[in-house]
Amino acid sequence: MTAKPDFEPLSHSPALFEPDGSNPYLAKAAELREIFARDAAERDRLGGRPREQVRLLKESGLVNLLIPKEFGGEGQPYSTALRIVREFAKVDGSLGHLYGYHFGPLQNAATADADPRSQDILRRSAAGRWFWGNTTNSFSKSLFGKRDAEGVVLNGVRPFASGSHVADYLLVAWEDEETNERSFAHIPANREGIVIADDWDGIGQRQTGSGQVFYNNVRIDADEILPERPKRPAALLGPQQQQSVLLNVFIGSAQGALIAARDYTVTRSRPWIYSGVERHSDDPWIKRQYGELWTKVQAATALADRAAEAIDAAFAKGDALTAEDRGKTAIAVAAANVLAGKVALEVTSEIFEVMGARSAVRPHGFDRFWRNVRIHTLHNPAEYKTRNVGTWFLTGDYPEPGVFQ
Repeated sequence: MTAKPDFEPLSHSPALFEPDGSNPYLAKAAELREIFARDAAERDRLGGRPREQVRLLKESGLVNLLIPKEFGGEGQPYSTALRIVREFAKVDGSLGHLYGYHFGPLQNAATADADPRSQDILRRSAAGRWFWGNTTNSFSKSLFGKRDAEGVVLNGVRPFASGSHVADYLLVAWEDEETNERSFAHIPANREGIVIADDWDGIGQRQTGSGQVFYNNVRIDADEILPERPKRPAALLGPQQQQSVLLNVFIGSAQGALIAARDYTVTRSRPWIYSGVERHSDDPWIKRQYGELWTKVQAATALADRAAEAIDAAFAKGDALTAEDRGKTAIAVAAANVLAGKVALEVTSEIFEVMGARSAVRPHGFDRFWRNVRIHTLHNPAEYKTRNVGTWFLTGDYPEPGVFQ
């Protein structure tokens, strides 16, 4: 049986950080968010696979949000997906993460140069409402392919394979065992020889499946191998996609933690014995601290919105995107990511100070907000993004395109 916290959110609580309800996709995301919230703390404790939640995502059609309409998708801007990431992360960082990362392989296909293989994948994914995972970890040289007359045979392992445990299809990357050349393919997750360990045991993001995937003589047919992508600016937006997902997980986590803390403070917290007030929420200290937390989250959200607009503008330019355009986008995303991570860490930790000692028990699950943010920020150090922004500010130089920038 699912454990539930012993308090209910306020029915008269103001609509904090609510999305634009006139947008049908954001409205649907808000509906799903409320469903996901019912057992989010319990699922976080258990880890494993959020099968039912992914089923609901597929049923909603939100998995096709960014697939162009010509291929059967919804053709919506990337910013809409990022705002949905936030909605889910308000209650469940894992689902925000999985939903955002789902679009990485699809955007890879959508920005390909009229590649028939990628277009076919987009059509089939839209028709089947596929959910995507990845096994493309850039730092792990641990999966190798041996070419033969029919294609490639893969052997090895990929770590940090987020979404693989609930995926219909995977984007896989490997190195040629002779030339060390890197190649990519789209393949079904149930292909013979693939073993998804589902062994992720991090302190946060407990249901992302970000563990290992083993490849044992897995065949990749020649017509599944993707052609090499040209190094034009429009094809180098992958890092901005990924970084944008991360920063919106931070934003959603901070917003969700603040909302949950407010409801608990007003309904459950008791005033400190020396405060001189009868209600905890009347304590000037508590009012001041909530004011600071609200202001910080508002600022981080505004910068995240600007970064989302920059991403949309970059995609809209397509092949007309210049190296300078790409650089401006990288700076906008980096700055937003730095602030979002910093604010999220502060908010998800400080909420315990304003809620009080009784809030720090497992049934409430408030600690999941901090754990989810903490583990993500460790994977993507803010120091180097901050240096990139500072270098640009001082010299006008944009960061060289790379895995994280």
